[in-house]
Amino acid sequence: MSATPTIGVLALQGDVAEHQRVLDGLGARSVPVLRAEQLDRVDGLVVPGGESTTMSKLAVRYDLMEPLRKHVRSGLPAYGTCAGMIMLADRILDGTAGQETIGGIDMTVRRNAFGRQTESFEAAVRIDGVAGDPFDAVFIRAPWVESVGPGVAVLGQVPRGERAGRIVAVRQGSLLATSFHPELTGDARIHRLFVDMVKGHA
Repeated sequence: MSATPTIGVLALQGDVAEHQRVLDGLGARSVPVLRAEQLDRVDGLVVPGGESTTMSKLAVRYDLMEPLRKHVRSGLPAYGTCAGMIMLADRILDGTAGQETIGGIDMTVRRNAFGRQTESFEAAVRIDGVAGDPFDAVFIRAPWVESVGPGVAVLGQVPRGERAGRIVAVRQGSLLATSFHPELTGDARIHRLFVDMVKGHA
């Protein structure tokens, strides 16, 4: 890999352009990923927010689900936000019948745990491994992590209120996931963490 990593953004559905903008601003080369062969040409992958059931169905329809699983199992660094967190979870609660995931992170995620679109909110969340002030996290129909296996590091939890203690950021090896949408905030620190993970993996 060159000093400029190529990071794919799974472009089945969701806020693809927003992630590409942040990654390009950090000096990475971002590319949309819609076909299995494109996975062979990226150093890392972002699975964006959107609608996890739709993303799952489209991944199956486009014959992408098994290639995605294979690449993640073989060590491709991946970062999932919101619906992308669900896609990287080994187990889902409140999913739809037959909903599939890429998996890779030993965690159980509850879909739409924070409520409907109208219950979207922001919270200042401190993220382990991200220096500086707490991250202004934007939650939109977001999941939370119910439980994690022993190999998963909890990086962030809701700090206060009725949702205090809910896990909203995790890492397992070369896989990273957040319940919230850092691509919507103008704060690139979590994307920078992922770019550094991709560079370190190479």
